[in-house]
Amino acid sequence: MAIEVRRSIEEPARVGKLWEAMERGRANRAATIEKTGLDLPAFRDRVRLIKETAAQDPSIAEAFAEAVRANGGRVFFAATGRQAVQYVLDVCRANGAEFLVKSKSLTSEEVEMNQGLAAEGIRAIETDLGELLCQVAGEKPSHLVFPAIHMTSDRIARMLSEAYGEPIAPEPSSILSVVRARLRPQFLAANVGVTGANIGVAETGSIVVETNEGNGRLVTSVPKVHIALIGLEKIVRRWEDAADLVRGHAISATGQRMTVYVSLISQRQPVAKDPAGREFHVIILDNGRTRMRADPSFREALNCIRCGACMNVCPTYGVTGGHVFGHIYPGPIGIPWTANVHGLEEASFAHLCVSCGLCHEICPVDIDIPWMIAKVKEQDVEAHGQPTAERFFMASEAFAKVACLSAPLANRLLRRASLRVLMEWAVGVDRRRTLPAFAHRTLRSRFQAREGPAGRVGKVAFFPDLYAEYNDPDQGLRAIEILERLGYSVIIPEVQWSGMPYVSYGRLGKASKLAADNLRVLGPLVDDGYDIVSTEPTAVYMLRKVYPKLLEGDLASKVATHSRGFFEFIEPHLAELSLRPSSDVVGLVGFHIPCHDRALSSGLPAMRFLERASYRVRPVETGTCCGIAGTFGMKAGWLGYDLSMAVGEKLFEQFRGSGCDLIATESSVCTLQLQDGLGRPVRHPLDLVRLEGPP
Repeated sequence: MAIEVRRSIEEPARVGKLWEAMERGRANRAATIEKTGLDLPAFRDRVRLIKETAAQDPSIAEAFAEAVRANGGRVFFAATGRQAVQYVLDVCRANGAEFLVKSKSLTSEEVEMNQGLAAEGIRAIETDLGELLCQVAGEKPSHLVFPAIHMTSDRIARMLSEAYGEPIAPEPSSILSVVRARLRPQFLAANVGVTGANIGVAETGSIVVETNEGNGRLVTSVPKVHIALIGLEKIVRRWEDAADLVRGHAISATGQRMTVYVSLISQRQPVAKDPAGREFHVIILDNGRTRMRADPSFREALNCIRCGACMNVCPTYGVTGGHVFGHIYPGPIGIPWTANVHGLEEASFAHLCVSCGLCHEICPVDIDIPWMIAKVKEQDVEAHGQPTAERFFMASEAFAKVACLSAPLANRLLRRASLRVLMEWAVGVDRRRTLPAFAHRTLRSRFQAREGPAGRVGKVAFFPDLYAEYNDPDQGLRAIEILERLGYSVIIPEVQWSGMPYVSYGRLGKASKLAADNLRVLGPLVDDGYDIVSTEPTAVYMLRKVYPKLLEGDLASKVATHSRGFFEFIEPHLAELSLRPSSDVVGLVGFHIPCHDRALSSGLPAMRFLERASYRVRPVETGTCCGIAGTFGMKAGWLGYDLSMAVGEKLFEQFRGSGCDLIATESSVCTLQLQDGLGRPVRHPLDLVRLEGPP
């Protein structure tokens, strides 16, 4: 896989085109949501309920089949992809078809329909432009919605010129003109047309086919036989449900209010008063869906509406593309789908997921994709073992304790090139990555040596995680000083680190044990009136988002409810603080929002904290991860450091052009990434502010 990642990254034209398409998709989606005034949380809840009902209630598919038959259609329940392809073959043979025309259908890609038909001498002609280009190139689609997103106009023109035997200019108009001329006779000559179906509606036995090209309507209307292939999870009970899904598809996939062509098909009607041979077939596909429905870890995957939004925000997909970050189903949601439909061996690209969590935040159906990916990683590690670098980073707390005990000697050694070469060879830590220095005295030891004031407002349990405990205790002490100035009594509980690498690297058993240990400490404190506060966004993310998944129940939920990021916690009291800049440079601060904070507060409280100290603050963002993703970007080579820096390059470019005087972020690891990529110091907001007035 490292070779494939390297090849992908070293194609700048392809990466640039892919990245631009992702940015455009995110921007269009955001603009449409704003223009339409869509209540996104309420809409997500509604669509999720529709999909959960559709995926979990088998009677809906049965009712749909009965209604299709009542309309004169024929229905076949295919348990496997092979059965689905065989049914299409049988229909083609019965109608003397040597070829068929086909509209875009990801489900047909899933069952490898084209290959199965070709093996029996029947050609499937793709009529969607993106699918056609992939077919000519002999490639799989690279995106759920935009199959040929990875191709440049120059490549397309060269490829079609060779395939069609005529020169084609690399302009979209020229390409489209030639393709249209080639496809029109095939539409007219075909006896059989095959489509997917975005939605099936049980109450009338209808299907909904959504396309942005007119080919879908030609495929469904011109041939005398129309075959629709639909996954059983796409069938809903009522038209009201279908209407919400149609809206959700368009907004999330392309940022449109409505897909250009929305075709509602219930039965075949006579053409030119000749009803002879007009057939409508519906194949309802299982192919692992019933098994997924019964698996609590993966049943959420059935809620997917195939919009591709998760791919438009995935940092590593954005530079590798769907042929590396995917099998047939690409991108984040492609990981659980591939593992369950095509097998764990085909889902090895799961380890390209950096656990940033952004796919969950953008999903229009609120699918916890990161959790399902962690489960796939867990299965893969159990089957194939754990790389040395991942084992090392899962021992980060033990390493930090030893480094602190031996600091400053450990810091001098970690700066030596010879030792870094040895570390790269022995444990897989990239020699080029700057590692944080370790403090000789931990935050806990320094905190215990001081006397804090008694609280009059409330009580806070400060969760230091690794960085504030072992690398920068001064940061933790500054946070504690502000909390005490606001009238809080502060303690540092006997907790361990938050343990994100266990989740990132598929060791959910270890993560659950750590979570249980920490919750046993924090639960009684919450009962005693304490709030849990941390300056590390990933620690808060673990407490609020991940621990309740690892250990379901009242204890995890209670602790999650009372856990806050430091700046979020103090924001209501900012007016009580006298804050001044601590830096000689007072000007524009370029602020990077850590991925895990986007699920919490979107960095807004930290930016307001800096503004309170008279800084001008501007978020500098690409819309996705900075690239380091915790310890992922510390691993050696193309499956670590090199990939992380390729992801980060767009962000580095934005910072270089931002004109900012200072750079700030809340995350300790994002700090390392930005410093290595920019060659400039990056500060925590607490480092940029001093507290004035009496204690």
